[in-house]
Amino acid sequence: MKLAERMARIGTETAFEAAARARALEATGRSVIHLEIGEPDFDTPANIRDAAKRAFDRGATHYTPTVGIPELRQAIATDATMRKGFSVTPEHVVVVPGGKPVMFFAILALIDEGDEVIYPDPGFPIYESMISYVGGKAVPCPIRQENGFRLDPNELKSLVTPRTKLVIINSPANPTGGVSTRDDLEKIAAVARENDLVVMADEIYGRILYDGEFTSIASLPGMVERTIVLDGFSKTYAMTGWRLGYAIVPEPLVTPFSRLIVNSVSCTNAATQWAGVEALTGPQDAVDAMVAEFKVRRDLIVDGLNSIPGVTCLRPEGAFYVFPEISATGLTGAELADKLLNEGGVSALAGTAFGHVGVNHLRFSYANSRENILEAVKRTRAVVEPLVEARHGAAVR
Repeated sequence: MKLAERMARIGTETAFEAAARARALEATGRSVIHLEIGEPDFDTPANIRDAAKRAFDRGATHYTPTVGIPELRQAIATDATMRKGFSVTPEHVVVVPGGKPVMFFAILALIDEGDEVIYPDPGFPIYESMISYVGGKAVPCPIRQENGFRLDPNELKSLVTPRTKLVIINSPANPTGGVSTRDDLEKIAAVARENDLVVMADEIYGRILYDGEFTSIASLPGMVERTIVLDGFSKTYAMTGWRLGYAIVPEPLVTPFSRLIVNSVSCTNAATQWAGVEALTGPQDAVDAMVAEFKVRRDLIVDGLNSIPGVTCLRPEGAFYVFPEISATGLTGAELADKLLNEGGVSALAGTAFGHVGVNHLRFSYANSRENILEAVKRTRAVVEPLVEARHGAAVR
């Protein structure tokens, strides 16, 4: 069977492949601590689950409007207006099954063959995959540890050409936990306005912020009409398996998004949407408790990793990932990830799963228990210390 040529350009999400390898190792009787998947280890709050049950019981088992039920679009508009700092009306809200369709639909709707899209490197791997798949040119913007894993607006500006159509930003970020400052976002917005660019702002981790207030680039002057905001319920409400996301889009993109939905998934699950209404309008104490627990876990893993010779780990300001630098081991991130899994029973991801800049990094998700995090640090130390001492001696820190 001869596949379409574009299939050679589509990538994958390595976290799922790493998890499969780790489960295969577990099946042989080995103990493995899973720090590879970006998924909250909490249950979806009971009030949200109950709302879905009630929806099923009253017959919410049929097609819904393509862009979402009015009640959810209104709830999203109200919540976004309050939390994101700009006025949102339901007419600009599009509900989709998860966050990834927003990426796909935005790129399909805007990018022609040869058009350029600037995206963060390291960044969520589906950005580059979808850009390449549709025939666009993926232009990485390096996100460096020495800059606190924040996108450098000057470097972004240097990458803009006449073919640039779209800029993708992600704050708080996967895989680094980096957070753009308001000043960063103002400078990025200036680049977008000066060059007539559209921005896709991936704000899926916007509620998982440990200090300060979240800033959406769409709230800045002249940006709401050129920004696609991507958000959803997976991370904030521990609803990864529910597949519920949304976009806030400028008026010219409402119809294109609707047509893409009709041609792909028809609509989003009815009962899931009613669960989303409850998530946004019901109690938020479970979210606050989850973020507080993540902050404790963050400090455990950062302090633990930094105590290992040859490992340098910044303290992330958001999300639930760390992205330590490990070049002193003499191994690449990919090599050390394999060694950690096979010798230490710790499943992490190579930094190159998220782009070329991460060659000397690993990504750990700390969406796991405190006990498992401490044990993972212990196992990581047992693997890394001999490597570093063999190369540099015991004095390296």
